[in-house]
Amino acid sequence: MIRGAVPQSVSPSLVAELTSDPIWIPGGTFRMGSDRHYPEEAPAHRVTVDGFWMDRTPVTNRQFRRFVEETGYVTLAERAPKNSSLVFTQPKQAVDLRDCHQWWVSRPGADWSHPSGPNSSIDGYDDHPVVHVAYLDAERYACWAGKSLPTEAEWEFAARGGLEGAEFAWGNVFQPCARYLANTWQGAFPHQNLRQDGYERTSPVTAFPPNGYALYDMIGNVWEWTSDYYSPRGAGAEAPKSLMKMNAMIATDKKISTLIADPRPRLNALNRLS
Repeated sequence: MIRGAVPQSVSPSLVAELTSDPIWIPGGTFRMGSDRHYPEEAPAHRVTVDGFWMDRTPVTNRQFRRFVEETGYVTLAERAPKNSSLVFTQPKQAVDLRDCHQWWVSRPGADWSHPSGPNSSIDGYDDHPVVHVAYLDAERYACWAGKSLPTEAEWEFAARGGLEGAEFAWGNVFQPCARYLANTWQGAFPHQNLRQDGYERTSPVTAFPPNGYALYDMIGNVWEWTSDYYSPRGAGAEAPKSLMKMNAMIATDKKISTLIADPRPRLNALNRLS
């Protein structure tokens, strides 16, 4: 099998510059959702968003550590009585894909600074996206940073990078010239991870090329929070939780669906695996 080229990260100094420099997204009208992928993305429909700011990269461990050090904030995963979070645990054989508990396992002591459990750490992973961040945690970080989470429509509009109707953030071919352009899953999910893109789990936020708006990681690497409520009935319905964008490692296409904007700076949504 031909392996895709393993991308190289940019220098740490450039990562620091990119993660602090938001991009102006001009807004516009686009075809949101999809009739060919997950049922909750249908029906595809026209949506208009105003211009807005978005951070170039997902929030990194370095950025979130600064927030915690300056505020003393304790994430939901770190709080008693549970003090735990879900960790992806690769099964040894094929499992029933209807049961996510076959690969998402609640692990005591797992949190943003101990992503795999109490004996793990983020040392050497400053430029990787922060994980194990609940919606409340994302809101608190956004407030501290003077920003807000994007709506789902803003997120999808930005993820498309100006390519109307394209399947991916870079066009309609998932692996052009046998090159991987995002940190996604290769192999039979969830028991076979071929790691052909060079990464077993998360990757540095600038490891792969940006999209047409100069935004990184709009496909792959981690899930990202948006400000919308989730509902299989569409936008506007009441629901108990906010929507997380499925640009996850297990995906081999992009996912998305609805709303509008205000011109305040935005986070490229905080990330979470749990």
